[in-house]
Amino acid sequence: MHLVVNGEPKNCQAQTIKELLEEIGIEEKVMAAAVNMNVVKKDNWATFLLNENDRVEFLQFVGGG
Repeated sequence: MHLVVNGEPKNCQAQTIKELLEEIGIEEKVMAAAVNMNVVKKDNWATFLLNENDRVEFLQFVGGG
C-alpha cells in the first residue's frame, strides 16, 4: 500500500497505525497520530485501518522552557 508518512512516500504492508509504527521502526511512546489531518486516539491505533494514499503524521511531544 502506498502511504505518505511524515511527508515521505512509503510503500508498506501495514494495515493499521500500530502495524505501520512497527514496520517503519518508530518506537511507540508519548506521541500523536493523524491520518489525513484527523487525529486518531492511541486506543484506536491497533484497529484503525489505513487506506491507499493516506497521509499519516506522527508527532512527538517535546517539553522545554
